[in-house]
Amino acid sequence: MANSTRVPPTRITGVYGALLTAISKKMLGQVPDGAGVLWHYPAVLKDSMSFGRKVDSWNRLDPNLASFASMAAAGAIGCSFCLDLHYFMTHDRGLDEAKAREVPRWRQSTVFTPVERRVMEYAEAMSRTPPAVTDEMTAALLEDLGPAALVELTGRVGFMNSSARGNVALGIRSQEFAASCGLPPLAARTSDGVASA
Repeated sequence: MANSTRVPPTRITGVYGALLTAISKKMLGQVPDGAGVLWHYPAVLKDSMSFGRKVDSWNRLDPNLASFASMAAAGAIGCSFCLDLHYFMTHDRGLDEAKAREVPRWRQSTVFTPVERRVMEYAEAMSRTPPAVTDEMTAALLEDLGPAALVELTGRVGFMNSSARGNVALGIRSQEFAASCGLPPLAARTSDGVASA
């Protein structure tokens, strides 16, 4: 269920707006509220989407690891829109939905490999203020992934931090894209850290 944003969405107009509306409806079945919020200054939306497409084209990191890292960062920041959208995209791209569903409670879940856990730990550590990445985390991932994939992982998590923090600040929340395509709800963690389904 979508909640009202802190900045009310505006009507998306013009040639680029018509294209954005058509693509959003084809891909997601609707135009996200966040698009209407950012349309108050279209250059911000266009440039964010342009860089997001570039990030999506990076290919040194396994796609499942990239998805889990983005979701872990979004969860650490508290961006329900980002978590929902990435879960939906996991389904849309044929990635591991069962594991993606468990990302919000990855520490308690038993489905992840040690490398997947290290990737999500790194993503969460990067998402803290101040960042809490250690030399040990980086050394382990350098051995697991190699330098190019580690640089990509870092870049993806950095981009997710920018997107997620902006969405949270503007009150852009989940619109349940994942539910619209029949995915089971994301696993949740209670306030005391104990996993719940």
